[in-house]
Amino acid sequence: MDRRWAARLALAAGTAAPLVLLVSAGLRSVALVGVGVAGLAVTAAALWWVLARTGPARALALVLATGAPVAVLVFYAVAGVLWVVLVSLALWVLAVSAGRTALADPGPPPTPEPRAAPPRRPFLIMNPRSGGGKVERFRLVDKARALGAEVVVLDPAHPQDVAELARRAVDDGADLLGVAGGDGTQALVAGVAMELDVPFVVICAGTRNHFAMDLGLDREDPSACLQALTDGVEIRVDLGFIGGGDAGEPSEAGRERVFVNNASFGAYATVVRSPAYRDDKARTTLQLLPDLLTHHSGPRLKVRADSVAVDGPQAVLVSNNPYRMGDPAGLGYRDRLDSGVLGVLGVKVDNAVQAASLLRGRRALGLTSATARQVVIDADAPFVPAGVDGEALTVPVPVRCRIEPGALRVRLPRHRPGVPRGAPPMNWRRVRGQALTVGRAAAGRDPR
Repeated sequence: MDRRWAARLALAAGTAAPLVLLVSAGLRSVALVGVGVAGLAVTAAALWWVLARTGPARALALVLATGAPVAVLVFYAVAGVLWVVLVSLALWVLAVSAGRTALADPGPPPTPEPRAAPPRRPFLIMNPRSGGGKVERFRLVDKARALGAEVVVLDPAHPQDVAELARRAVDDGADLLGVAGGDGTQALVAGVAMELDVPFVVICAGTRNHFAMDLGLDREDPSACLQALTDGVEIRVDLGFIGGGDAGEPSEAGRERVFVNNASFGAYATVVRSPAYRDDKARTTLQLLPDLLTHHSGPRLKVRADSVAVDGPQAVLVSNNPYRMGDPAGLGYRDRLDSGVLGVLGVKVDNAVQAASLLRGRRALGLTSATARQVVIDADAPFVPAGVDGEALTVPVPVRCRIEPGALRVRLPRHRPGVPRGAPPMNWRRVRGQALTVGRAAAGRDPR
């Protein structure tokens, strides 16, 4: 849709949404909006009780969480205004969608990327079990070898040290390293590529492929990533590092480890370390969360991110570059991998009121969002569980996360989908100004 028409549609739909309520329900429209907001707040609070309580209290909270929205809809239906509310809500959704379309910035034209010379001896490691067998399904081994790559296929029955495999390959003359596997394996080999200063190729054969997604690669066809071997470009991206223990006392457990996506701490990291989690994720999560959320079990965390401090968060996510926060649909994306800062998200919810405030998004009372060059996580225990690129670890405190700007040379296909641009946050003043400017310009007047 043309941006000028999108701005006009946003203003029209945004004006019509409250008018429909006012015309159809009169002064009752204020009460209708209040009932809807109260229903959302009660539902959010009840969901917190479901997670933080056990036994009869959890059962009652579950009834409340499912009953509150139903009660709101029944109230609207009995009052004879259900259709009015639904139409008004649809108009509001249309207004926000059109407004974001109007504000969307197409961005500057892509910068020409000079072609990189093809590697002479590429070395690729492939995990046949990643992504439900994508290596075999897309015939990645045959295609890579046809392009001149040496390929090592991991044997799930005999675990191998992929970092050592990569190191030996470079010692034997490999001038490029690559991985077809999950993000955890990608991170281990990326650390070797950084250390030995050779380019690194990401082949998105894992389950989620977050790193590949943020590099703009084609996740639907992992074999397209192999084009980087023949028609590639090279960029530099940042790498995150996590290490633990007192400075000056290095240990195997506290040695720094690379992460390409994120390191998580708190409730989620503790739950996934439970031996029962793999067999029954839902039951194990519901059993462990109440004590973790109320600080009756698990370490109590303290987080310092440059000048920002958070005491007692239940969950912390430290990411290699910040995640997109403009809209929920884009939360999984990072717009850049070369900003030189870590992203930090901390969640601290101690009661139902704070749980309800999470509906406010970034302005929620219990949500901390920051960027930093270094993050320190301390705790009232000698070790803390951590999830590093999807792998469960135990790290000695204090845990230090840092970022190394431009540490990794990444070889990418010259032709790739790219990272989807996110919708900008809604700004009615900008939408209105854009619509009025368009109107003045169309009438032949100076837009100023």
